[in-house]
Amino acid sequence: MKQLTLLSSIIALCLHTYAQSLQYAYPVHFLHLTIEQQPVQMAYMDVPSPKPNGQTVLLLHGKNFNGYYWKDVIAALNNTGYRVVVPDQVGWGQSDKPNLHYSFQMLAANTKKLLDSLGIAKVHVIGHSMGGMLATRFALMYSTTVDKLIYEDPIGLEDYKTFVPYQPLDLQYAHELKATFESIKKYQQGYYPEWKPEYEQYVAAQYAALQIPDFKTATWASAITYEMIYEQPVVYEFKNITRPTLIIIGQEDRTIVGKSLLSKEVAAQNGNYPALGKWLHQQINHSKLIELEGVGHIPHIQVPEQFMNAVLDFLK
Repeated sequence: MKQLTLLSSIIALCLHTYAQSLQYAYPVHFLHLTIEQQPVQMAYMDVPSPKPNGQTVLLLHGKNFNGYYWKDVIAALNNTGYRVVVPDQVGWGQSDKPNLHYSFQMLAANTKKLLDSLGIAKVHVIGHSMGGMLATRFALMYSTTVDKLIYEDPIGLEDYKTFVPYQPLDLQYAHELKATFESIKKYQQGYYPEWKPEYEQYVAAQYAALQIPDFKTATWASAITYEMIYEQPVVYEFKNITRPTLIIIGQEDRTIVGKSLLSKEVAAQNGNYPALGKWLHQQINHSKLIELEGVGHIPHIQVPEQFMNAVLDFLK
């Protein structure tokens, strides 16, 4: 038993060291904010193009992600002239993870302050997963700042609280405290129809973020932001989006926030992204829908060339 405990400790230490050594592809800067009377640092990458076209793209990450997983998208956009701004939202990645009342309005306001600090008046916005919910709130709050809007398999296309059982915050926190490198990997395997070894780096990126500043602090922020997604639906407001919009949907995606709390029967009735993508397309005037066959929740990782071709064609 002692040998097993020692082996488990060694494995955990190795995984921790591996995750901590993971580096973002571009220099990380910090914006100093005051939120609810607390000093907070917001991490971000601001990557200029060597051949600038005068346009900027803002990349908004998902719930189980951070700026790391945008690295290839940043490079592709840079190569075609776009400046790229990639925040780690407060509560994620290399940003501080304070105990706050998290809201999409707060995250959108933080992002606007970041753009203002950089002197950027107009952006194209790409929001993936939870970043799609944030992109929606950002576009509704700051419509004159958004030129074009791109959704990549956004969550929030359903009102989860109407069919996912309520989970008290303390219970959600206790559940998330059980997270390990292997449990995160098992969860992320559901993002893809077929798992590949190169996807493991994104498990490491999520695991690394949970060590900043420490596991319990990061996990509490993660639990609070699960509650934010559950309690603050945007599904009723897509019809108010006025910006030209591209919707990219992986047809194998079946993501549901809180899916583990559902019976198989209820889960089968929800998270149908082929149908949800068509519904979103109908909700937003001036929108275009691209359906990617055989693709799961993260097209920009699974099929980067198809994803970037769609994005660059839309941004022309």
